[in-house]
Amino acid sequence: MKHSTNPSTSPSKRHGRRPADRPTRHSRGPAHRIGRSLALVLPVVLVLSGTLAVATVPWSRSGSSSASVLAASAEKASSRSASRAPQDMLRDQLLLELQEKDAGVALTHLQEAVNGRPSLARHCASIARALGRAAVAKYGPSRAQSFSRPVCDTSFATGVAGAGGQG
Repeated sequence: MKHSTNPSTSPSKRHGRRPADRPTRHSRGPAHRIGRSLALVLPVVLVLSGTLAVATVPWSRSGSSSASVLAASAEKASSRSASRAPQDMLRDQLLLELQEKDAGVALTHLQEAVNGRPSLARHCASIARALGRAAVAKYGPSRAQSFSRPVCDTSFATGVAGAGGQG
């Protein structure tokens, strides 16, 4: 039995090879090259034009220029970043209270603040540890430990123990 010499049924042409009339990757033509270039450039152009369109629209009703709107927005953002977070203000207030009065009063006010504003609960442990370290600095480890109570999962005691071990 003879093997076929017909190119369409040749074993090397049947599996995984492209027909001779189909162009190779490098000779797909100018339409393919233009399409690939547009696929890369078009998203960038659309994003930039959309950004510029949003930036130039006068969003305020007073008819002010877009530059003044953007400047006002920048001023508002910088003033927000200059203001302090509530947990930082509470921590400073309680540390001052600990210095002026005692650690028991500061811990009581911490518990009241967390009960009054539940959003402060996730910062309670770090504030209590800071109070514990400050109490050790003021009273010493053994007296600071006497103020300990189960506020914020005994984080005050953790702060006392951590500061007591360092000093």
